[in-house]
Amino acid sequence: MNAMIHLAFAFDLGYEIDLERARPLLSGEAGGLARRRRTPESIRYRPAPLRLALDASGVALPAPARLVEPARADLSLFDFGAISLVFRFPVSMTPDELLALAGELAEPTDLTASARLVLAPWLDRIRPVVSEFEVSDLSEEYVIFQLGEATPGWLDARREWLAGLVRLETGPLSPQEIQEATRLSLSYAPNDAIVIDWAAAVVADRDCDDTIQVLEFANVQLLEYRHIDDRLDDRIERAYATIHPDRPRIRLPMVWSPTHNDAVRQVRELEIEATSLFERADNALKLIGDQYLVRIYDLASARFHLSEWQNSIRRKLETVGNVYDLLLSQAGHRRAEFLELIIILLIAMEIVLAFFR
Repeated sequence: MNAMIHLAFAFDLGYEIDLERARPLLSGEAGGLARRRRTPESIRYRPAPLRLALDASGVALPAPARLVEPARADLSLFDFGAISLVFRFPVSMTPDELLALAGELAEPTDLTASARLVLAPWLDRIRPVVSEFEVSDLSEEYVIFQLGEATPGWLDARREWLAGLVRLETGPLSPQEIQEATRLSLSYAPNDAIVIDWAAAVVADRDCDDTIQVLEFANVQLLEYRHIDDRLDDRIERAYATIHPDRPRIRLPMVWSPTHNDAVRQVRELEIEATSLFERADNALKLIGDQYLVRIYDLASARFHLSEWQNSIRRKLETVGNVYDLLLSQAGHRRAEFLELIIILLIAMEIVLAFFR
């Protein structure tokens, strides 16, 4: 059986990548969405990511993979600070060997480390064009098994094997787990099919570049949502620590501290930054007009729980707004206390001066 194994890695580099300035540094080109004849021209990235081919020799599939051609790698840079590195391995393996390989891919730590090493020299090149450059420890990995064309009844006949592939599980699965693993599936024609799960997907189709790109982008979105959510958690904790310190501090009302000013500024900057990142990651690819790609994205979104991440970010942005208001209120109260103290001191001085006169 001939197959193509796609290993997709998503990383976050910072707040924003200036794609126009990055293009001459990387000799890359704007990479639009792969399209079929049915795909309207209105469906595209906004803006299109910067794509370039990389040397794939730094990452190798574990045994029992057998390559029939050299592996290829493509790097995509998105303006909202995320990158996607996809390795493509053409293999020739039996169904059982492919299932064994899926089990080896269940733990991606070593592959992710190898992917970071491949990226390292390229990240040094684009550092000057990345706003607030900082390579996040977070990453997202996704495996896509691209097989040949399907036949009528192919999904039902191979459901147990497909469940093992998308779950990256070599052992037997219960009937309920098999049903759940293959529940989100889709076919456009009698000779194609796609099964999507959390860790991997199986695509039985020869002309499926658009499908692969939609899955790749959903993986990037998941990383960005996790990254934004993680930053919101950290900053909200810091803001609450400012409002309610663990150890009470002795504070003289007449001595003004810039602590709250700094906290207010940081919380406000976070709110603006997180909202901007969220909107750009959410709106980078619009698929309205191609119902098949929309349904594929919806299946991936359901498996990745993107809507839950979106709701979590929205709730935390509301919390950040409330914290911002609270910090402003506390700062206002401190100013009011300070002014009241000044007024009391002035009145006391007037009384003392009048007494001595």
